[in-house]
Amino acid sequence: MMDTLANVTKEGSISIIHLDHPPANTLSSASIENLRRIFQELAEDEDTSAIIITGTGRFFVAGADIKEFVSAFGQQDKALQMAQAGQALCDEVEAMKKPVIAAINGPALGGGLELALGCHFRLASNQAILGLPELKLGLLPTFGGTQRLSRITNQATALQLILTSKQLSADEALQLGIIQLVTEPEELLMTAKTVAQSFVEGKSMTSVSRTIECVIQSTKANLQQGLELERTRFAELLLTNDAKEGVQAFIEKRQPHFKHC
Repeated sequence: MMDTLANVTKEGSISIIHLDHPPANTLSSASIENLRRIFQELAEDEDTSAIIITGTGRFFVAGADIKEFVSAFGQQDKALQMAQAGQALCDEVEAMKKPVIAAINGPALGGGLELALGCHFRLASNQAILGLPELKLGLLPTFGGTQRLSRITNQATALQLILTSKQLSADEALQLGIIQLVTEPEELLMTAKTVAQSFVEGKSMTSVSRTIECVIQSTKANLQQGLELERTRFAELLLTNDAKEGVQAFIEKRQPHFKHC
């Protein structure tokens, strides 16, 4: 699957999205539309179990395409459309029923960090920097950054990082829980593949997808609503062939052979 602004390659059941929008992989309206289409296609691709997204060149994503903002000056409807498109992309990434891993190879700033925050797992090269510098432009993070960063860290930390426009090193982002792993640059993609495999290898995608849904929805519901969803999805799984196979394999002390149904 090839496209002008992103290339998708496949290794087994892992699909890798290589952002390719020189020089800095900025999120233009065209690249946002392109990525939304790619994620929608991968969501329906039965041969894809996990997704990695990374940048081509020195950057992960340097941010939104600031030049496009000029056309929205004084036009509230157009500004709303731009924000809604970026939010829709990050929402769709987060709502994927397959693990989505951000392999942050370089600067992930503004909309780039917001895209990564929508992923289910984040790892970064030790040369990466992360930040939300929008206030320096008289703007604010609008692809979900004010919401997801505060949920991933906490309200005070999110406010500090956004209001100071601080750029974090990979190690600093790791300490704050914004990313989960730091690697050497040459090991980044290999490590991302290993993580992706650990999420899906030997597991039924019927349970993987429902688990992702339960965890993601926990940030959008109260505890009782979350527990209701959890028990509903558990009950659904007991109707599947994979649950029968998994339990029987455990009893028989053998490896299960899942058919993802």
